Amino acid sequence: MFLIPSIFVASTTLSFDANFRTNIAFVLSGPICLGLSALFCYNKHISFKQMSQILLYMLLPIIAHTAFVYFYAPDLRDVLTSTASNSAAAGGFGANQVASALGLAMFILTVRIFLNSPTFNVKLLNTVLLIIVSYRAILTFSRGGVITGLLCIAVFLVMYYVQAKPKVRSQVLSVFILFIGALTLAWVISSNQSGGLADKRYANQNAAGIEKEDITTGRTELFMDEIEGFVTSPFLGIGSSRAKDQRIEEAQQGLTSHNEISRTLAEHGIFGVIILVILIFKPLNMRANNRQNYYFYALLAFWFATINHSSMRIAAPAFIYGLALLNVRNEKRTLRRKPSPKLTD
Repeated sequence: MFLIPSIFVASTTLSFDANFRTNIAFVLSGPICLGLSALFCYNKHISFKQMSQILLYMLLPIIAHTAFVYFYAPDLRDVLTSTASNSAAAGGFGANQVASALGLAMFILTVRIFLNSPTFNVKLLNTVLLIIVSYRAILTFSRGGVITGLLCIAVFLVMYYVQAKPKVRSQVLSVFILFIGALTLAWVISSNQSGGLADKRYANQNAAGIEKEDITTGRTELFMDEIEGFVTSPFLGIGSSRAKDQRIEEAQQGLTSHNEISRTLAEHGIFGVIILVILIFKPLNMRANNRQNYYFYALLAFWFATINHSSMRIAAPAFIYGLALLNVRNEKRTLRRKPSPKLTD
């Protein structure tokens, strides 16, 4: 409902050459997807076992995609010539989007290593998959997805460790050593295969080792432009897709926003503020009623971090936000009583 006014504003602010229907559909498809996901998942009761199954079903297609990238991406020595995000190393897809998906897989595999690996062989399999996925994520040279994955892992481990019993905590610490070893190995292999370019990428340097001026690769400038749009039109905003349209008019570059927060504020005005307040504080209010869910903050962190570096280019943050709204609780054991002898006679 709060998205509708921006469509009417856009009908008066978009340039004559802009394709109204496709432009509006492009910028609003993400928020609509998030809204549908949130409405479907809101306060639905599921068990931790069911949540683990959901995460597994999310993981399997990403592993299949990782296998595709391994087989169909060109030789890294031919495509890694700079420290910029590399679409070829991502299998021909957008490096930012692939890194976001692989970062999500890193998080899910970590969860499975700590919670869903009953035997050593299963734990070893999940660890090997974590190394493979992390290696491929690093070599996309898109830092946002990898950093988001690591952030979610850190949040999850802290929440799980805090809620765990003393006996479980000792097991967590022992598995943590294996986990750190896996990530270290993935980094060493990535650095070696890229000829040190991966190290320079994460150190914000170019291929020659010279530090770049802007660590955000132009995102800060886009963010400030959109905040300026919010300041100039704080009530109804500048209209859906107008931020990109303005950049085409002024700089002949149709750069799309990487930050959903600033884009929402600029294009929706005061309604954007209301939308963001609801999206952030409603889950936190739910958390106050159910503190058992150690997935909650990690899922919310993935959504928030992803929309800040990759906007809503893929449906993953919308779906993950919906998962954060699930009411995850321990399964109640069914009490089975023996029938009274008198009743059976």
